Amino acid sequence: MSTVERRVEPGVGLAPNGPGEHGLESAVPRGLVDGPVYLDYNATTPVDPRVVAAMLPYFDTHFGNPSSAHGFGAAPRAALEVARDRVRGLIGARAGRVVFTGTGSEADALAVGGVVAAARAAGRVSPHVVTQVSEHPAVLAAVEAASRRLGARVTVLGVGTDGLVRPDELRSALTADTVLVSIMHANNETGVIQPVAELAGIAHESGALFHTDAAQSVGKISVDVARLGVDLLTLVGHKMYAPKGVAALYLRDEGLRLEPVVGGGGQEGGLRAGTENVPYAVGLGEAAVLAREELASGGPERLARLRDLLHARLDAALPGRVELNGHPEQRLPHVLNVSIEGIRSHELLERCTGLAASAGSACHAGLHTPSPVLTAMGLPADRGLSAVRLTLGRWTTEGDVTRAADILTRAVAAG
Repeated sequence: MSTVERRVEPGVGLAPNGPGEHGLESAVPRGLVDGPVYLDYNATTPVDPRVVAAMLPYFDTHFGNPSSAHGFGAAPRAALEVARDRVRGLIGARAGRVVFTGTGSEADALAVGGVVAAARAAGRVSPHVVTQVSEHPAVLAAVEAASRRLGARVTVLGVGTDGLVRPDELRSALTADTVLVSIMHANNETGVIQPVAELAGIAHESGALFHTDAAQSVGKISVDVARLGVDLLTLVGHKMYAPKGVAALYLRDEGLRLEPVVGGGGQEGGLRAGTENVPYAVGLGEAAVLAREELASGGPERLARLRDLLHARLDAALPGRVELNGHPEQRLPHVLNVSIEGIRSHELLERCTGLAASAGSACHAGLHTPSPVLTAMGLPADRGLSAVRLTLGRWTTEGDVTRAADILTRAVAAG
């Protein structure tokens, strides 16, 4: 076990497996046993069995409403605060607020719409928002809604062929009316890590707030909100081995003004009405503790080695046909996005019955189009249509990587 402090609820133990190839005391989720090689961890992660164990008491034993004044509300109420503290610990937040939401999309909508609505309420007639072209669709949708419903003026920055936003372009886009800059920490398709600390500093120079969707980076690499200098940060449970249906928005300043997206009973400090989903918040908190342990025990380095092994095996088996998409160094350790020349990714993956991964193209009414992210980076359509996203995770082994490379190689040869 790592030396990172671990708080376990009474009666909730660790899963039975000892440390092994994965470096963690965790049983492999049943869905990964004797099935296809799972290399789609950016789409969703299995729920860690230890997270499940931590959640169970809050379904039956501690089932009360945390807003209740009687005894049944005490344990759930306390559990929510423990979960908030654990999330703060994962992202290096010594203060500030953690608001639990149902999804990352909701957290993004609260960040973007909440800031713009608050600016309008304070008398800003046409608040200005800046984002970037390869942003997650949840943020782009929130920005579009702020424009349509709240009259926000929007600037969408471009990215280079490496997927990075250029700081000088952000500086040029800012105006006296800019209230928010929202740029993701790491891209969900390419794994490219944006220079958020530098971008946030530029935003602050003009008096704007800075939000980052860190759904893909939190728990995968060290994320420290103080070093990043962000005002708002989104993190998502099902990207870090907690259940689907829980996420959180971090607010740096207790006094930071947001207008709620969901109004009603005043829960979550008035920012997200509705009875809190205590078991899922507990699960997110437990996942945060496990992520800290994994980060401290070399998890990112292990995944980077496996990612590079997978890339090397594909390069050796398909010489001259494998092209990396995104920045070669400034990217997440578990993400490999490559284009394989001469074959469309959807056709390739249809042949890979022993592998679960994502194509870099979208299908609409039977027509395949390149990923908007890769298109925004200026990559040719053929390269975008041949892109495959391979993302590794907590239970990926060297054997999985070897098997995946062999499956992909055979599928290419079959074409």
